[in-house]
Amino acid sequence: MKVAIFGQYYQNDTRPIIKDIFVFFNRNNVEMVIEEKFLKILYEEKIVERQYNTFSSHEDLNSSFDILISIGGDGTILRAATFVRDSGIPILGVNAGRLGFLAKVQKENIELFLKIVLEKKYSISERTLLSIESSELEANFDINFAMNEVTVSRKDTTSMITIETFLNNEYLNSYWADGLIISTPTGSTGYSLSCGGPILTPEVKGLVITPIAPHNLNARPLVIPNDTEIKLKVSGREEQYLVSLDSRITSVSNETTLTVKKTDFFISIVEFPEEGFLRTIRKKLLWGEDKRN
Repeated sequence: MKVAIFGQYYQNDTRPIIKDIFVFFNRNNVEMVIEEKFLKILYEEKIVERQYNTFSSHEDLNSSFDILISIGGDGTILRAATFVRDSGIPILGVNAGRLGFLAKVQKENIELFLKIVLEKKYSISERTLLSIESSELEANFDINFAMNEVTVSRKDTTSMITIETFLNNEYLNSYWADGLIISTPTGSTGYSLSCGGPILTPEVKGLVITPIAPHNLNARPLVIPNDTEIKLKVSGREEQYLVSLDSRITSVSNETTLTVKKTDFFISIVEFPEEGFLRTIRKKLLWGEDKRN
């Protein structure tokens, strides 16, 4: 088996997790290829001493890899996806952060789940991605896809912006708000949820449009089919507004039309029956903890 490893180092919290993963794979003669910057940190912190092959871009990952291990939180998995892109390599998230909806393997269960990976007894969850089309954005986003959400928001002002929204060229609404979130089912437990959006299970073929602090309280989140083409035209008092794909952000001129739609490829996330989505949200959102129910 050949695995790619990418991660974030959070000092003492991450050290034992990294050591357990490396010990397990070395004991089972698994070939490990480590992301270049991450390996440099591991050498500096004296967590590993052996020499390993490295990768530094998506071009270094090909079909010879069985899986990519992401060590960190959900944000680390989003960054790992920028290496995987359309290669089809599945991503397994080992949680070294806090609230993890994607990084489900906990430190106390690492060896148990890595054995399942070794035996290839896991399942795959295909996650929808979003991309943006706009002449002004072509040079701004080298990585033009988002696994969580595409967001437009105000810039350099406390004034709201107006977002004219069209679905398959049919006018929907002009949102007067701080911004607008277009979320995938994966992103429905993130920014959209904190703005009052619904939770979608990963297999739902839908997207969520969620306004950010809308002026009109009747502007509610809306679930739409994931094959819908969404066009946005933003205007406001400032000359520019912000557009983000997950954590990547840039500025765009007012009146620029953005087209948001589903990509033609997925990101594959490794799933285990013991850590399914329903169990995860029940645990993370503390459902059932109120003993009065």
